[in-house]
Amino acid sequence: MADDSPQEIAAKFLDKLKSSPFVMIGLNDGQHSEPMTAQIDDDQPNTLFFFAGRDNRIASGGQAMAQFVGKGHDFFACLSGHVSVDNDRAQIDKLWNNQVEAWFPEGKSDPNLTLLRFDINSAELWETDISLSGRVKMLFGGTIRPDESSSHAVVGSVA
Repeated sequence: MADDSPQEIAAKFLDKLKSSPFVMIGLNDGQHSEPMTAQIDDDQPNTLFFFAGRDNRIASGGQAMAQFVGKGHDFFACLSGHVSVDNDRAQIDKLWNNQVEAWFPEGKSDPNLTLLRFDINSAELWETDISLSGRVKMLFGGTIRPDESSSHAVVGSVA
């Protein structure tokens, strides 16, 4: 685990994000982040998509940060990048699903619908799945060896 390469950690991040696609994202403008559901297009690495209302606080675009916490609190990520509008109809069709439709009563033609893209420039990733022996040491005191601890990577690409 602690010996994983940055690319292995990035691949684990994408797997975790696919199983629980929720992030907190916000522009670097001083406003609070908000929870959004990331849509992943495997054909566009280092990019997350978000269906949003045109009046959403990040719809104006700009530099942004997104944070991710895995379902079991065993993986954490902080992503830095740029948000922009990408209302390409083919991309909307590709990513559209029932969960998105629940938010937009008029479907893909809803006048408030916009597709946002978040191009990731860098990411800091933490896998915190400490080994069983490391967990026992945490309970009863003891020093956790590096091979029993978590993995960490700073990457320019999550692809």
